[in-house]
Amino acid sequence: MSDSVVETRDLSVRFGGVHAVNNVNFNLRERELRCLIGPNGAGKSTFFKCITGQVAVSHNSGRVFIRGQDVTGWRPYDIVRLGVGIKTQTPSVMNSLTVEENLWLSARRVNSPAATREVIQEVITQVGLEAIARRQLGELAHGQRQLVEIGVVLAQRPWLILLDEPAAGITSAEADRLVEIIHQVNQKSTIVVVDHDMQFVRMLGGKVTVLHQGAILREGPVDEVLADQKVREVYIGSRAK
Repeated sequence: MSDSVVETRDLSVRFGGVHAVNNVNFNLRERELRCLIGPNGAGKSTFFKCITGQVAVSHNSGRVFIRGQDVTGWRPYDIVRLGVGIKTQTPSVMNSLTVEENLWLSARRVNSPAATREVIQEVITQVGLEAIARRQLGELAHGQRQLVEIGVVLAQRPWLILLDEPAAGITSAEADRLVEIIHQVNQKSTIVVVDHDMQFVRMLGGKVTVLHQGAILREGPVDEVLADQKVREVYIGSRAK
């Protein structure tokens, strides 16, 4: 095995005649921050779901490794037990509960009662949820809910964090705060971010992987990738500045 903490080898997924993921070889190192971008239909979400176990991958369609362990075909909750935190586009919070209660449900899965209380306070401070900690989720604005969902992921203290569209629908001030949180968490955890917001991706920095038609088109530092003419043609187009 390589020194990668996440690795896919020749990963492929078909839906009928469509190659959603096409022979993808992907490597992620310890405490790396990687952004995964691409046009609609590029295979980003499917690839994300392959890593998290939400899309089943057969052994004859490639392999997925997490810290050297072959997790191909594993169910999502088995992957989470390896210390993987996942924020999907579908909310995983409960509207009728308060922010603290949602955090408690997440933290309690992996901590003792005493440790759970400590973790909740740490997350509330880290994400800046003090003002809304006792409010119900159903009362919150979209951007606040996004931050709470990040907090729910962090409450399980994962070493690998996978975030799908964390900046969707948030304000510029909320995006600034989210970038700060991700950079802080990245000091101890490995992070993969899937997002469409190019300004947000630039703010995050680090390495970027571009998917196009299910395959890796380009990888490298964010400024180099976003300046690449082929990337601009297939994805960014006139929006690139």
